[in-house]
Amino acid sequence: MKILFIEWASFGNNDIKEAFTAEGHTVISYPFSNKDPRQDKELEEHLASTLRHEVPDAVFSFNYYPVISNVCKEEKIRYISWVYDSPYVLLYSCTVINPCNTIYVFDKELYLEFHNAGIETVYYMPMATNPERLDRITIQTPIADTSRKKTDSRYLYDISFVGSLYTEKHNFFDRMTTLSDYSKGYLDAIMSAQMKVQGYNFIQESLAPIMDDLYHALPLEPNPDGVESKEYLYAQYMINRKITGLERAELIQAITEHFHMDLFTPNSSFTLPNLTNHGTVDPYEQAPVVFKQSKINLNISLRSIKSGIPLRAFEIMGSGGFLLSNFQADFLDDFEPDIDFVYYESRKDLLEKIDYYLTHDAERIAIARNGHDKVAKSHTFRHRIREMLT
Repeated sequence: MKILFIEWASFGNNDIKEAFTAEGHTVISYPFSNKDPRQDKELEEHLASTLRHEVPDAVFSFNYYPVISNVCKEEKIRYISWVYDSPYVLLYSCTVINPCNTIYVFDKELYLEFHNAGIETVYYMPMATNPERLDRITIQTPIADTSRKKTDSRYLYDISFVGSLYTEKHNFFDRMTTLSDYSKGYLDAIMSAQMKVQGYNFIQESLAPIMDDLYHALPLEPNPDGVESKEYLYAQYMINRKITGLERAELIQAITEHFHMDLFTPNSSFTLPNLTNHGTVDPYEQAPVVFKQSKINLNISLRSIKSGIPLRAFEIMGSGGFLLSNFQADFLDDFEPDIDFVYYESRKDLLEKIDYYLTHDAERIAIARNGHDKVAKSHTFRHRIREMLT
C-alpha cells in the first residue's frame, strides 16, 4: 500500500515509518506545520492537490486533525490516526464522525466513551514501541560510584523517573487566583480524594457545584466545532494535570526519604535531599539508556489517562527495563502483574515494592526480561500497522 505520512514533531516518526517500510508499504512524507488543526484553507488546497497527484491508499498521522479529515473526506481517501496524547480535545470535534476516519486511541475507557455514544470511527489500540531499535542502543559498563556506594557494574541508578512534573508549562490551575474560599476548599477536597484512588477518575463528574466560579477565575470555552463540555476542559487540562504534578512530587519526596533517586525532568530546579535531578533527556536516544541503567523505572501516569498504558511504559519494557507502575486497567489485557511488570496500589505499597525489588535482583531481572520479550512478541509498531491495515 502507499501511505501518505503526515509528519510533524511527534514521538515515533522514524519508528512508524521504518515499520511501514518493513511491512512492505511505500511511505510518502507530508510535512505538517499544525498551524490550525481545525481549518487552514491553504493547507487544505495543498493537501488535496497532493492526494490527487500521489493517490495514496491511506493517509496516516499520529494524533487526529480535523483539517486533514475534511480533506480526506472530500477526496474519498481513508484517514488513519493514532492518538497518543491525553487529554486530546480534538477528539471531540464534530469531524470525528467523518466516514473516512479510522481513529485509534490507547485508552480503553476513552474508546468506550465514544463507542457508547454510537461513534463508529473510534477504536481501541494500545501504544507500541520498537524493541529492535532499543536493543541496538548499547551502554558502556558504568564505573562504580563510591560516593553513593554503588558497586553493581550493570546499573547507574537504583530508582529513576523520566517525565514531566507538570510545573513547567500549561499550568493553568495556578492562574485561578480569584477563586472563592468555598471553591478552593472544594477543589482541595476532591483532589485529595482523587490522589488516594487508582484506576478511576471522578474529577470531571464532580465539578458542577463550582463550574461558574472556575469559569469566572479563568474562562475556557469549548471549540465552535466541538462537543466537549466545560467540565471536560477544566478537569482534563487543569485539574488532572495539577493532581499529577502534586502526586509525582509527593511520591518522589516519599521515596527519597528512604532511598536515593534519579530524576530526569524539564524542571531542573526541583530539588530534594537524596535526589539527583539530571534535567531533561531526549526521549528517543537518551531515555532508553536511562531505562537500561536503572534497577527500577517508575511510571506515574497522567491522571487524565483513564485506563490506558502510557507510552513511557512500553518504552521502559521495550528497553529491557524493570517497570514499576501505578495501576492502569489496560495492563491486565496484555501483561501479567509480577511476571511482566509490577504495579503499586498506594504510597506504602510503592515503598515496600521498591525495597523488595532492590534486594531481589534475580526476580527483578526476570520480570524485566519477560516484559521485554512480551513487548517484542506482540506490541511493536509492525504489529500495530498490521492491525490498522486489515
